[in-house]
Amino acid sequence: MLSIDASFGLGEALVSGLVNADIYKVRNGKVIDKKISTKKLAVYALKDGGTKEQETLPERQNRQVLTDEQILQLEHMGRKIEEYFGRPQDIEWCLADDTFYIVQSRPITTLYPTPEANDHENHVYVSVGHQQMMTDPMKPLGLSFFLLTTNAPMCKAGGRLFVDVTHMLASPDSRKTVLDALGQSDPLIKDALMTIVERGDFIKSLPNDKKEQSPGKSNKVMSSSGFQTQIENDPTIVSDLIKRSQTSIDELKHNIQTKSGSDLFDLILEDIQQLKKSLSDPQNMGVIMAAINASSWINEKMKEWLGEKNVADTLSQSVPNNITSEMGLALLDVADVIRPYPEVIDYLQHVKDDNFLDELVKFDGGQETQDVIYAYLNKYGMRCVGEIDITKTRWSEKPTTLVPMILSNIKNFEPNAGNRKFEQGRQEALKKEQELLDRLKQLPDGEQKAKETKRMIDLIRNFIGYREYPKYGIVNRYFVYKQALLKEAEQLVQANVIHEKEDIYYLPFEELREVVRTNKLDYQVISKRKDEYKLYEKLTPPRVITSDGEIIAGEYKRENLPAEAICMSTCFFRSYRGTSTCHLKHGRC
Repeated sequence: MLSIDASFGLGEALVSGLVNADIYKVRNGKVIDKKISTKKLAVYALKDGGTKEQETLPERQNRQVLTDEQILQLEHMGRKIEEYFGRPQDIEWCLADDTFYIVQSRPITTLYPTPEANDHENHVYVSVGHQQMMTDPMKPLGLSFFLLTTNAPMCKAGGRLFVDVTHMLASPDSRKTVLDALGQSDPLIKDALMTIVERGDFIKSLPNDKKEQSPGKSNKVMSSSGFQTQIENDPTIVSDLIKRSQTSIDELKHNIQTKSGSDLFDLILEDIQQLKKSLSDPQNMGVIMAAINASSWINEKMKEWLGEKNVADTLSQSVPNNITSEMGLALLDVADVIRPYPEVIDYLQHVKDDNFLDELVKFDGGQETQDVIYAYLNKYGMRCVGEIDITKTRWSEKPTTLVPMILSNIKNFEPNAGNRKFEQGRQEALKKEQELLDRLKQLPDGEQKAKETKRMIDLIRNFIGYREYPKYGIVNRYFVYKQALLKEAEQLVQANVIHEKEDIYYLPFEELREVVRTNKLDYQVISKRKDEYKLYEKLTPPRVITSDGEIIAGEYKRENLPAEAICMSTCFFRSYRGTSTCHLKHGRC
């Protein structure tokens, strides 16, 4: 998409903020949107030099500056200029005596690159990073590992991953499902996608040939492969899945110790295939979907029957097998061990070196502190911020990352806070459950409603905690892979193939495999990718982007807010300097 800004007179009026420009949007040779501004002033050139401000004639103040024919003429010129330079351009232009003149054209370096497609069809892409709460760019090795692991149709752009949701939006059968699912994690993504769908000119709707199923009617769920599976409401299913995952990880740790070179890469690929198989296992997917569907059913029915909103959040408190919650509570337990030892606390307040654990034994309570931190790292040390990127530094690699969190827990929580917080959440969930069931029994068909609700609550309590575990399993494996690959990197450093171990982060999996096999690499490849990564770090990734480069930001729905509500939001502005301009930036403004 192309965007044109136009106003009367010289562009200086735009630079100084005296006027607002008309904005025209053009796609595929058609004017698809026009915002006509009021232009009361204009700046004109004087014959003897200098400029003057002049009021615009009343009949021109609300007039469209360019005719539709002129807009398309300018668009054609802009396309030819972009084609000549081979990249999007910020073009300054002027119109005099019905003739367009190009004043300047410069590349736009702040645009977010468009994900590549193998066809010329329209596509809609959704950011993976925003759903994972990790919007930093990923290095090539991290990107390749995630692409090897996932079954979703993902593509790369600007060092980030995006999912192509075009076909899901085009199908009435799947559109509501994908909108609701993405809306739960990020309302702005849902609003942006709805904006595209409602336009009706970008995605062609497919015929609706399936009846939409109502979630929560039974424990039958659809797996990612499309097959139905029946899940019994049995909490031991989750325990067995966790044991199976941990056994598999232990086997990987044992088997990988003896592997190097091509054999190592073969083992990793084989293990990733086993990982993907386990992730798409009907029972694994069934547990997660049963919990999600039960949560949706509870929220829908409790709102309909009792006027209660989002009660599934309360009912999900302190559920068993939630590895993320357990990780946070375990760090409170670490603080409890350290709290009685003032010398250790004082020492931790000044540590900067990641070898601080070795020095702990010098202090009273140091051995106990060292033991409890090592125990924590042994279970959770493979985690970190942005952990879906295998190249990110893990807590085990930089344990000082944990120190501020431990000290904060010591300062802000009383002893045994972890157990109290868990029990408090459990009691709140049980209290809400009993309250709902008691109220339901007072309704017509109350006993049946209560019975059905109890079954759904049990599904949530038994299964919802497991939703976090598959990612924990992936991150566990990533750390095992990473440690083995860094040993290979040490060999490459010794052979002067790379300069430092972390250089392998800039090689995708297959390229790294070839470098390890041949002991050869053009180091300029690494240097170039490091420069690209620095550029990607400066880019702001979009939540939603189309194949023609348009970024749809989305908006929060605030129609039902009370008049006295205070809304806090951050607005991002991008301003352009120069004369009235044709910003050939594909609508990315």
